[in-house]
Amino acid sequence: MDKLEQFFVAFSDAAWGMPLLVLLMGGGFYFMLYSGFLPFRYLRHAIDVLRGKYDDPNDPGDINHFEALSAALAATVGMGNISGVAVAIAIGGPGVLFWMWVSAFVGMATKFFTCTLSVMYRGHDSVGHLEGGPMYVIETGLGKKWKPLAVLFAIAGLFGTLPIFQANQLTQVIREVVLEPNGFSSGDVFYTNLTIGLGLVFVTSLVIFGGIQRIGHVAGKMVPGMVVLYMLAVFYIMFVNYTGIPDAFALIFTDAFTAQSMLGGAVGAIIIAGARRAAFSNEAGIGTASMMHGAAKTDEPIREGLVAMLGPFIDTIVVCTLTGLAIILTGTWQTSGANGVTMTATAFNNAMPGIGSYVLVLCVFIFAFTSLFSYSYYGTKCFSYLFGARYKHLYNYFYVATIVFGATATITAVIALIDGMYAMMAIPTMVSALLLSPKVKAAAKDYFSRMKKFRAEVSEREAEKLKPQS
Repeated sequence: MDKLEQFFVAFSDAAWGMPLLVLLMGGGFYFMLYSGFLPFRYLRHAIDVLRGKYDDPNDPGDINHFEALSAALAATVGMGNISGVAVAIAIGGPGVLFWMWVSAFVGMATKFFTCTLSVMYRGHDSVGHLEGGPMYVIETGLGKKWKPLAVLFAIAGLFGTLPIFQANQLTQVIREVVLEPNGFSSGDVFYTNLTIGLGLVFVTSLVIFGGIQRIGHVAGKMVPGMVVLYMLAVFYIMFVNYTGIPDAFALIFTDAFTAQSMLGGAVGAIIIAGARRAAFSNEAGIGTASMMHGAAKTDEPIREGLVAMLGPFIDTIVVCTLTGLAIILTGTWQTSGANGVTMTATAFNNAMPGIGSYVLVLCVFIFAFTSLFSYSYYGTKCFSYLFGARYKHLYNYFYVATIVFGATATITAVIALIDGMYAMMAIPTMVSALLLSPKVKAAAKDYFSRMKKFRAEVSEREAEKLKPQS
């Protein structure tokens, strides 16, 4: 396992070099400036679309706007927010949070472009079903000669969307917070992890073999509740430590540029660490969420792009910040030698002695399982693109089998493998989005001009009704 772990780490470090950082962060800044900050100017309209104001059950697609965002968030608002932030702070210090925020803001613009394209250039699988995602954007929008880029995305997606990180961290928190303190764990950690992993396989299988409709339905029910529960828990931690909040934010900002806490004062290394963890958290520019939003019931691509851009804000600006503050305010990042979810559990227990770790366990269960459910959909779409839709169910057997690998492997190996594959997925996603960005800008101009005309006509009709009758 040591040699395999070393290989994964070397692969991940090589993939996440400066060129990829420029592609993701620089591309996001380009989208933001090129669109004239358009996504941010229409936040209210995005919320109206999300609320179902423009839903039409007869539109092409599988799930409505709310279910598409919920299912995408079920994958992004997950262990990356609870464990990934802890990993980031352990590696790069509190300043990593600042660069995660920067990545999230540019990621909102990236999500707008990539998810608009996922509806604009939907394709059909081998059985004729309407599909969306970077591989179809590349093949339909750029042409057949670009298919190798689409194949690269699909191959990387087979492994980048595996549930091994969620399984690893869920197993860790069950073993270290629930079983071991209560004397229920066996002496052999491997067999304990294996048993937990097999249990996760059983529960996950019950949902994912039901397809996208069941995934969307389950996610739509669980995601709002899990976000609220987690926010309330961290708000309590902030209330208990309210005097330290100004210092916590000051530390985040100063450490982001001085990098005195970790990584030998290398600011560039901290920026890369923040971008990696933000990408893992909100997936902006990676392309996974584009596959989910590509399944939305709509014939207006811009609407789905507006809904999708809310994802990085909820995921990184809100949820990741809450995790970071809990770790910083409780001093856990300096006093705890733990990593990943155990560090976050320690922070919760420091603030809420006796019950804090169990509150986190409840949150982790919801976060991790919704991620486990949603990621399977991404993998089946990649498998379907490569090998044919009639065989896509075979991927789910491979998917659930890797849960056992994730439960028994080291966190270092798991994160390195996923990070490396995310890097490979980002290249086709960002290249195609940059090349097709003029199409998105033109579609947005057309859409908002039609909406402005529609609102003017409605206002005119309302004014006519108010006129006194002669």
